[in-house]
Amino acid sequence: MAVSTESQFVTLGLGDEIFAVNVSYVREILDYQAPFAIPEGPSYLLGLTDVRGRATPTLDLRLKLGLPHAEPTATTRILVLDVPLADRVLSLGLVADRVIEVVSIAADQIETAPDIGVPWRSDYIQGVVRRESTSGKSGFVVIFALERLLTSQDAAALSQAA
Repeated sequence: MAVSTESQFVTLGLGDEIFAVNVSYVREILDYQAPFAIPEGPSYLLGLTDVRGRATPTLDLRLKLGLPHAEPTATTRILVLDVPLADRVLSLGLVADRVIEVVSIAADQIETAPDIGVPWRSDYIQGVVRRESTSGKSGFVVIFALERLLTSQDAAALSQAA
């Protein structure tokens, strides 16, 4: 009998899309506060957020994925993540429209990401999981491959910013 391994994911919303981040990367979730701007950074780099006395580079996840900018609301959150890179762990904040919940997803539920028909870059995606919403409408949760969300140039720029 095959044993299905489950992992925990934090689900977050960007507009109508639902994304997920493995909970092992999530250090904390903060209410939105405007980051301190950094001149000449990439457009998706909002600036630095003070997280317990440490300057943490903070990205607009919408802009990084090629989605339109949205003004922060009462539900906007910053997910503070520790992302393992080849040579170090990078701490960063990701701004999401809302954080939904923590869910368990079995490895055998994760399908490969489609190459076409999605509004965001599929190379950032580990896979997708079918889901039923409370309204009975089905859709997908998109699981980020955080190590691919940041290029080596991104990681260098973020480390320099911090």
